[in-house]
Amino acid sequence: MGVKVEDKAQLGASAASKAPRTPRGERTLRKILDAARDEFGERGFSDSSIVGITQRAGVALGTFYTYFESKEALFQALVRDMSAQVRDEVGPALNGATDSLDGERRALEAFLRFAQDHRDIYRIIDESEFVEPDVYREHYETTATRIASRLAAARDKGEISRELSDKDLDVLAWGMMGANVFLGLRFAVWDDADAGSVAAAMSRVWRRGFAG
Repeated sequence: MGVKVEDKAQLGASAASKAPRTPRGERTLRKILDAARDEFGERGFSDSSIVGITQRAGVALGTFYTYFESKEALFQALVRDMSAQVRDEVGPALNGATDSLDGERRALEAFLRFAQDHRDIYRIIDESEFVEPDVYREHYETTATRIASRLAAARDKGEISRELSDKDLDVLAWGMMGANVFLGLRFAVWDDADAGSVAAAMSRVWRRGFAG
């Protein structure tokens, strides 16, 4: 889970030459990103250091600069990497859904389980609003776009009201995403609630609302 070939261009390296070209390089990059997640998650951006990250990763300081030019570049890459991890976690959960809204229930449950296992994602994403605001906005815009796209497909199949316009679906996608974020905060980060029960409760509301 995490870095994929198609994601490398987004990881924050200023030039293609900084992207890993070998499996060993990809493993090293993964170690740096995982160490950065722990460092930023525990200490916050301001109090974290490149030395602390490389020590956690077990790599030389010079190795860090093979992949990133600065702490800011690494933080930007980490936010994108964590966003990709959420995507990769939620995507397979959609398989086997009985309909589109069942897929959204499964996606929410998968996200809650991910948040329970990666509570630091909230601190890192929230801090990115001030450290890397463009990446912060990108994270939410791409997430909402994926939800809106799924809702449009559901509308076209008649699984939700056909009267919903594209603008309606955009609004609803942002609303669903916002609900998911705060459900994760309350029931995954602050508590360790049963993800299936939380998702089922939210799904019942969606089914009533999307009936039109």
